[in-house]
Amino acid sequence: MLRVFLDANVLFSAAYREGAGLLALWERPDVQLVTSGYAVEEARRNLDTADRRSRLETLIAAIRIESEAPHVPLPRRVRLPEKDVPILRAAMAAGATHLLTGDLRDFGHLLGRRVGGVKIQTPGNFLRSR
Repeated sequence: MLRVFLDANVLFSAAYREGAGLLALWERPDVQLVTSGYAVEEARRNLDTADRRSRLETLIAAIRIESEAPHVPLPRRVRLPEKDVPILRAAMAAGATHLLTGDLRDFGHLLGRRVGGVKIQTPGNFLRSR
């Protein structure tokens, strides 16, 4: 079974619009979805209506929420903005096989690569490859 860590922007996008295509991730029997409290709070903070926040709560009820992992070192070659470091650390500590993100500006240089055992992909690439 794949253990797939969802970045805050993926949670946000899945909750933003009812019937979003990203909801296909929640329907995959071969995938265990995981995230962190840090990612959940970022998504929650950016959703602007009660309906969207309610959809987020429904989605995260089906996701394993892992602890933050400030002690997990990033490989020396990896450079990320400080706000994204907790996401990658949490994915690595959770034993995720994949980290799905739509943050092309900050994670774009890592897309398709494995970092600390975690393959970084966009949700679309992940879904198309399965």
